[in-house]
Amino acid sequence: MGHAQSKTTLSAEVFGYQRDMVYFDCVQSPFIAAEFHTNPGEEHHYSFKTSQLQCMLINGQTNVLLMPGDSVHVVVKYDEKRVSSVAFSGTEKAVEANRLLRKIADLRRQMRYKSQLLACAVVDIKPKQRLDDSRILLTKVQELVKENNKKLQPTTAEYLLAETEAAAYTSFMEYPQMYADMRKTPISDQEIGDYWKLMDGVSLRKGPGAMRCPEYISFLMRYCFYENEKQAVKQGKKYEAPQTLETMFQALASYYKGVQRDAVLYQLLVNFIRNGKELERVKPLLNAYKSKYNLDKTNIETLEKLLQ
Repeated sequence: MGHAQSKTTLSAEVFGYQRDMVYFDCVQSPFIAAEFHTNPGEEHHYSFKTSQLQCMLINGQTNVLLMPGDSVHVVVKYDEKRVSSVAFSGTEKAVEANRLLRKIADLRRQMRYKSQLLACAVVDIKPKQRLDDSRILLTKVQELVKENNKKLQPTTAEYLLAETEAAAYTSFMEYPQMYADMRKTPISDQEIGDYWKLMDGVSLRKGPGAMRCPEYISFLMRYCFYENEKQAVKQGKKYEAPQTLETMFQALASYYKGVQRDAVLYQLLVNFIRNGKELERVKPLLNAYKSKYNLDKTNIETLEKLLQ
């Protein structure tokens, strides 16, 4: 998949920020990044070349979606450590996408929809409540994207949907089990119906927007293990989820095909490498990935750079 690279620009003004440095980091690539000395009212400007959708983070808190060739300017205001307002200008479709991204984040806040499932279990949010909230959030986000569809690039629209689907579907698969373990309430007593039917009718995405969304790729990994366990349960067998890098690689490589397989194996390897331990274990898997499974050549460049 060779695409032409386009110059893409993020600029930002930051007000009321208490720290010395302003950081731009890319969610998809550790090699797209910049840092600046904090100076209220100064425009921090960063251009890079890309052929794919990138999600940039300003100071680890403010997400900015950029398609190749986009130029987006962001004004971020802080109240102490909290982001109090964000305003976007620049490439029209990018501005619309980022306003919608903020709107979805606001919606999650209003719904008190926690991003960490562990935090839900700690404050005793019942599984039925979490699953209902997930369905409501998903419906609302689908409506928002549909309303604004003409103003968005298809790849960005898909990214927004994929991100929320990942949160909802991961809740379906993980929360009942987590709650059962932590709160000693068996799944059969959680009033959520048949756990093995919660994902019925879900169709998996493989478009470029979803494949650029790390949350969606993590969801795909989890889905593979859910489905494999479901099959084992049907056959009356005990399922042991893969716990090592090697067994996870094997399970994912045999479950998925095409771009989905490329994306999950790439993310698995990146996560392991960035953890920084036992890197010699990556070599044989990287060779298998390169020779058999890789489609997006930029993934190999990133993996090799990370291993240097």
